[in-house]
Amino acid sequence: MALRQINRSVRLLMGQIQRCGSGVASKHSARCLGQAAARPEPTPNENEAVNPTFVNRNPRNLERMALAVKDRGWKTTWPHQQFYHRLMFSRSQRHVTAEVFSCTSPVPVLTCSTKEWAVKKELASTNCVAACQAVGEVLAHRCQQAGIMRMVYRAIPWTYRSEGVQAFRAAMKQGGVILSEPKRKYVGT
Repeated sequence: MALRQINRSVRLLMGQIQRCGSGVASKHSARCLGQAAARPEPTPNENEAVNPTFVNRNPRNLERMALAVKDRGWKTTWPHQQFYHRLMFSRSQRHVTAEVFSCTSPVPVLTCSTKEWAVKKELASTNCVAACQAVGEVLAHRCQQAGIMRMVYRAIPWTYRSEGVQAFRAAMKQGGVILSEPKRKYVGT
């Protein structure tokens, strides 16, 4: 660290000697060595200027910082409405389906199901534990591509302990998706 500072000061000194020594009298060169080179200071108005018509082009930016507004909804509704993205997982007698909903739309943002041919052709059965795990892996990959890293997942309590739901949760976590959202930060204005 000290060697870098010494090297830098020697380079600055050599630069000043070269600037002052070219075509200037010797009495000015001694004064030039004693003074630091003057650098023009930027005016504060240039650095502090903010565009008054700023548009946030990344809609998930405030969600990632936990500053976006969450709709509180009614306390009696289940599942609650206080989320940015919610994961819904369902199993029927034939298929496994997982959907990601946004807080602003009743239409799913991302879906994955064993009804899809690309998933179905890799599985022996479309409603077993391996199918739940495969749906979790594919949905986690799609979430990564869409930029959704965190979402709320609350399983129905009596289905939470099943092996299929546990395999689905483990596959989502291994895929890099966090199955909880941060509490909303309130910024004083």
